Amino acid sequence: MKITSHHLMISSLVFRSNLRLIPLLLLFLGYSRGMPHVLRFGGIFESTESGPSGAEELAFKFALNTINRNRTLLPNTTLTYDIQRINIFDSFEASRKACDQLSLGVAAIFGPSHSSSANAVQSICNALGVPHVQTKWKHQISDNRDSYYVSLYPDFSSLSRAILDLVHFFKWKTVTVVYDDSTGLIRLQELIKAPSRYNIRLKIRQLPTETKDAKPLLKEMKKAKEFHVIFDCGHEMAAWILKQALAMGMMTEYYHYIFTTLDLFALDMEPYRFSGVNMTGFRILNTENSQVSSIIEKWSMERLQAPPKPDSGLLDGFMTTDAALMYDAVHVVAVAVQQSQQITVSSLQCNRHKPWRFGGRFINLIKEAHWDGLTGRVLFNKTNGLRTDFDLDVVSLKEEGLEKIGTWDPPSGLNMTESHRSKTSNITDSLANKSLRVSTILEEPYVMFKKSDKPLYGNDRFEGYCIDLLRELSAILGFRYEVRLVEDGKYGALDESTGQWNGMVRELIDHKSDLAVAPLAITYVREKVIDFSKPYMTLGISILYRKPNGTNPGVFSFLNPLSPDIWMYILLACLGVSCVLFVIARFSPYEWYNPHPCNPDSDVVENNFTLLNSFWFGVGALMQQGSELMPKALSTRIVGGIWWFFTLIIISSYTANLAAFLTVERMESPIDSADDLAKQTKILYGVTEDGATMTFFKKTTNPPPTTRCGEFMNSRRPTVMVKTMEEGIQRVLTSDYAFLMESTTIEFVTQRNCNLTQIGGLIDSKRTEWEHLWALPTETRSR
Repeated sequence: MKITSHHLMISSLVFRSNLRLIPLLLLFLGYSRGMPHVLRFGGIFESTESGPSGAEELAFKFALNTINRNRTLLPNTTLTYDIQRINIFDSFEASRKACDQLSLGVAAIFGPSHSSSANAVQSICNALGVPHVQTKWKHQISDNRDSYYVSLYPDFSSLSRAILDLVHFFKWKTVTVVYDDSTGLIRLQELIKAPSRYNIRLKIRQLPTETKDAKPLLKEMKKAKEFHVIFDCGHEMAAWILKQALAMGMMTEYYHYIFTTLDLFALDMEPYRFSGVNMTGFRILNTENSQVSSIIEKWSMERLQAPPKPDSGLLDGFMTTDAALMYDAVHVVAVAVQQSQQITVSSLQCNRHKPWRFGGRFINLIKEAHWDGLTGRVLFNKTNGLRTDFDLDVVSLKEEGLEKIGTWDPPSGLNMTESHRSKTSNITDSLANKSLRVSTILEEPYVMFKKSDKPLYGNDRFEGYCIDLLRELSAILGFRYEVRLVEDGKYGALDESTGQWNGMVRELIDHKSDLAVAPLAITYVREKVIDFSKPYMTLGISILYRKPNGTNPGVFSFLNPLSPDIWMYILLACLGVSCVLFVIARFSPYEWYNPHPCNPDSDVVENNFTLLNSFWFGVGALMQQGSELMPKALSTRIVGGIWWFFTLIIISSYTANLAAFLTVERMESPIDSADDLAKQTKILYGVTEDGATMTFFKKTTNPPPTTRCGEFMNSRRPTVMVKTMEEGIQRVLTSDYAFLMESTTIEFVTQRNCNLTQIGGLIDSKRTEWEHLWALPTETRSR
């Protein structure tokens, strides 16, 4: 009779109540007969976001059906659901639908995803004590305000730290952040604070809000040479950005993109695999687990039966992160149901503000629940209900597709597992079948125009050491190349006033060229902006000058063996000896004789060594001819003998050198070293404009004469500067000008032009190499 009375009571209630009370009555009836306990979950989803059969809604149903089919989690409980669909941005409708579900009696409400609608539902759940489970990120204003709220989406303060760790790992110094909506600035707050803490330059841009056309923004970024970009947007917008970046020519090895969306792995990467672009992202799905893979495979089979969503950018059948989070959310709540004692779900009215009496205990069980799901371990912060402890996989785009290169978790941070050894072992394969733009400059013997009686085109126009080197490298590494002369004809120098480079360095920085092959000197400032290969030559700066003109023999060339001073001293010596001989002959009685030998008693005597005869005696001895005068006295003979010995030495030396002075041209140069060059101002000297030699003299701290040469050239600029090496050589040949250039080039030039010579030794020492620049993940890095 008790059962009959119950049936009578139920019948009267059915007729007097609304049809929405039928599930509660069936629950009460089943409980009285010992049937499995029934719990209802509420789901509110935006219809325009993912359609009537969106991924989150399907995952919600899929998870409930999985739990009901597999009785290991809830053997005595059956889960049912009530799904309500609302328009996006309609918070009023979301509040009304939530109240309808609460009046039916639900243990928890899942969704909606949009922040405005979620906040409206959250306030109602807080008031009535019903757990609100969210799988999308929502900004938390206060820790105590949303006590009935849990979110399975990774906390973005932690995710922002993960992005910052990636930036540090890649050693980025300049970063561009592109965000979709204003909440992106909140989510990336750790990265936005980075410039004040680290040496990082940050530029922030916003994607167009009304249209998906990002080409104007991408064009502006390309023009500004922003190669390191972080995109904070959903997977649909990420798919559009990748397509438009490919059309804009921004999917090359020079660019590196980081996407904050956790659905990067689900995008179609087939068009970008061989582009060389660097693309990095995060993945929370634990796809390496066999059980997870099995569940995803079952999901894919069901998902393929649903009509595909157009222009989603996702691969067909892939489980998105939102769907996986919804699947784990349902299971986490189910774990809380399993751990709870018998709870009773009651009908709640929004206008009465009477909370659910089991709500506080149930939300605590949800926050304390542990679950290893599709997105790894699920743990909540008991204070605010956020998921601050989680594991992320770092994925990067390779030619085989997206591959895992590392992991990140809040306690230990970034752990990159990609082997650098594998990178270096495959470096030779990275250039295979690629077409490179090669920039060069004409300089013999490195790069020259090939002489031919037929017109030449393309790479056949050039020859030289660098061209031969490039040809051999192409044959070994398997790449194609196009050689082009640098537009401004310069090697590359930094303008300190504007901070801009020119020449080949500028073309490399602007990515007009992929490679520069030239006799490019390695300097400190160039190594900051471009990368160099190993040097193939060691050289230094020296002086190129013309050979002095030879002197032809003249009328008085016979005087050249002795200097004018020596000739003057010989003349004075001849006069002096003549005077001495005259005086001594006057005093010596043996030099006087009787001019009339027939008259021995004559008182008249004579002396042959008059002043004129004495001078003639000296001249005759000097000319090696002698004279009829002969000294008789011992004293005069001693003077004459000494003079004869002196003239013997002088005439022998003169005769030995006379032939050489008359037959060999004497080369006399006005300068013999850099010191001689610095001490004078008559001979002008200079270097190639905007070259490494000019930079050396501008920034040198070497002691004089190097600094004096630099000051002189700087004061006479631009009259002493030349634009090309050929212009400098021609100026040396046609004017009184010295050209400072590399010693190896001077050797090449002097061997082919006998009118030129090298003056002095090396002023400095440097290395020269062929230089290259690839898609540098570091900052982009000449004569």
